[in-house]
Amino acid sequence: MSSVAERLAGRAARQQEAAGGGSNANAAPFNYQDHQKLRSGCLRAQSLFCDPSFPADWNSLGYNQLGRHSSKTTGVVWKRPTELCSNPQFIIGGAKRTDICQGALGDCWLLAAIASLTLDQQILSRVVPPGQSFQEEYAGIFHFQLWQYGQWVDVVVDDQLPTRDGKLLFVHSAEGNEFWSALLEKAYAKVSGSYEALTGGSTIEGFEDFTGGIAESYELQEAPPSLFRIMKKALKLGSLLGCSITISSSKDTEAITGQKLVKGHAYSITAAQEVHLSGSPVELLRIRNPWGQVEWTGAWSDGSKEWDGVRPEEKSKLEHSADDGEF
Repeated sequence: MSSVAERLAGRAARQQEAAGGGSNANAAPFNYQDHQKLRSGCLRAQSLFCDPSFPADWNSLGYNQLGRHSSKTTGVVWKRPTELCSNPQFIIGGAKRTDICQGALGDCWLLAAIASLTLDQQILSRVVPPGQSFQEEYAGIFHFQLWQYGQWVDVVVDDQLPTRDGKLLFVHSAEGNEFWSALLEKAYAKVSGSYEALTGGSTIEGFEDFTGGIAESYELQEAPPSLFRIMKKALKLGSLLGCSITISSSKDTEAITGQKLVKGHAYSITAAQEVHLSGSPVELLRIRNPWGQVEWTGAWSDGSKEWDGVRPEEKSKLEHSADDGEF
């Protein structure tokens, strides 16, 4: 399989040191919008925030495929989570990789990076500042922090999200009333200029923007023999990893192989573990498809015969059979 393994090296602490102190308060307000001042003003006025720099209209959606006259935007209505469900939550039970399910936008590269982000609480709390809620002092405004052009920036967004038929159009959580991932995607779209600007990209971009770190990539045909050990150590240090299958032409993009791997599609690498099959060591990677479905069906796939030869204590830790995009 011709693949690219993407590795971000460095501890979260070192990444924060490079960013200049590591405190959320050090981030520069994006577009000169101060989250605390804007939120306080809305609370005093008893109004919900509407972002003038990224309004809930066609310009924020896109310019071509997601433009005003595109069939892909027919029936799109911007709604706040409070209009979509009776009990919206920012995060339910902690941010998890299963909170990221791709919608009608080709930003799998970004969603793979967001899924990897959930594996390290320290990095996550930098990008997704804690204490945000739809219940306590709710004012329709949220904020996220991204590494842009050598500094951390604090990006505010209102919570008006594109929907169709009462459902989120783009990224969504498996939990119907959880919205942190959709709002983070909106913040990234705002920095990029529109949602359509997120179509197509490299997971490495997301890794860098979520950490301020330095990225490395490996072609499997030329990778060092110690790659598995490098990846295992990188995960332990809090690094973010992803992978994809290289394509030779655009027509192969998102073509599905006979064993249900998607070409030209970004995946998260969420764990590296050695198990023993009939006493012999086997190196395994746990990988997640941001679609939240379509999984590898070959050796070591969910319910495959290989698991029958694994020690019970290892099997109980690793074997998980569900149609959730992870294998």
